[in-house]
Amino acid sequence: ADEKPHTVTLTKPFELMTTPVTQAMWEFVMGGNPSHFKGPDLPVERVSWNDVQEFIGKFNGMLGVTSFRLPTEAEWEYACRAGTTSARYGSLEDVAWYTGNSGSGTHPVGQKQPNAWGFYDMLGNVWEWCQDWYGSYPDGDTIDPKGPSSGSRRVYRGGSCYFVAGFVRAASRYGYVPGDRGIHLGFRLARSLS
Repeated sequence: ADEKPHTVTLTKPFELMTTPVTQAMWEFVMGGNPSHFKGPDLPVERVSWNDVQEFIGKFNGMLGVTSFRLPTEAEWEYACRAGTTSARYGSLEDVAWYTGNSGSGTHPVGQKQPNAWGFYDMLGNVWEWCQDWYGSYPDGDTIDPKGPSSGSRRVYRGGSCYFVAGFVRAASRYGYVPGDRGIHLGFRLARSLS
């Protein structure tokens, strides 16, 4: 009911990590590893939206920049779809870790086929936090949407290794309390270019 098709125009250039943030990267920045499943090349998980904001602040500080951030929900879906309009950018088995093939655990990032723009694990492995508050899509076409101005839950997208095929789709969207952690929640970084 909350996946209403609508036209979105993005006008601001951005870059997105080709994979979710790994545990090795998280440990380098934060000095610890909250993940349930351990491995340097596995996606970091069990991180709250608030934890991710702390990571982003430290990472930007290490580099002396302010440009790294979470993607907006619109940016995430644009990158996930990579020009497609179907539920997935390829065969589910080929592009995603989900309940049917994951063994109920995460896998090293970048092992499945990427989408047409070279992004790995946009679907499956871990759900990915977005910057937006969770809410209904606006009516009509939008330009550079950033979601509601406030709320009680933040958006996460993409499905995970714990979810069945119906959740592992480009349009699938949910919200979670910003301070809560789950073994299915990870993220990837975006970077503003203007």
